[in-house]
Amino acid sequence: MPVRQEGRRSMAHSVKVIFVGFCMLTSLLVKGQIPKDTAHKAQKTVYLFSGIGADSSIFMNLELPGYHKVYINWIPALRHETIEQYAARIRPQVTEENPDIIGLSFGGIVAVEVAKLVKVDKMVLISSVRTKNELNRIQFFWMKLGFYHLIPGALIQRTNFLTYRYFGAWSPNDKETLTNLLKDTDVNFFRWALKSIAYWNNKVPPERTIQINGTADRVITTRRVHPDYQIKGGGHLMVFNKADTISKIIVNYLGK
Repeated sequence: MPVRQEGRRSMAHSVKVIFVGFCMLTSLLVKGQIPKDTAHKAQKTVYLFSGIGADSSIFMNLELPGYHKVYINWIPALRHETIEQYAARIRPQVTEENPDIIGLSFGGIVAVEVAKLVKVDKMVLISSVRTKNELNRIQFFWMKLGFYHLIPGALIQRTNFLTYRYFGAWSPNDKETLTNLLKDTDVNFFRWALKSIAYWNNKVPPERTIQINGTADRVITTRRVHPDYQIKGGGHLMVFNKADTISKIIVNYLGK
């Protein structure tokens, strides 16, 4: 009997040791998985507003490690609505508190208006403007007269040597990207955007904002803007073809 009892005790002890070891191993495996989920949750959200009618593909070369990128989707504009009214309708897409915002070209103008409705931590404007005073007055004088109605839809959606030059698309890759962007442009949205920009009336530069413009941009010329960063030789497509430089500027600013 003593021998059997001793055997049972030994077996029970062994089972206990195995069970404890199993629990410790499971605990280690679970703990090992936590950092990955925690790291994902720790990423800060940055909302990106693209140009007129463009999709998120224009940002494909932008590298923002540590940030969760959310692309704002353009919604159909109402015929007589202002940029301010449009911004109020698109604002619900910004769901995070104190987000960072990146606005490109026309998307930068909409972002400026959205930032009046949402508490934004930091904002970056690329190839864009802070106020109406930075816009080309002559160009948008003609827009106020309804010149945008005279632009054929086929011309808006097609590329040629003039559009390549205007947008700064020089390489075959740039030209292909611009062609793909324009062919999918909503003509009605494009015309509404031109009209609404002409009547945009913002006079106060947004706070906690940096502006990045290219010295070769023919759409938003540096003669009227005073950006925080000037990209030498950068055209209106520089977020695509000079993404490395722009990415570094953005990451450095947002990380401060």
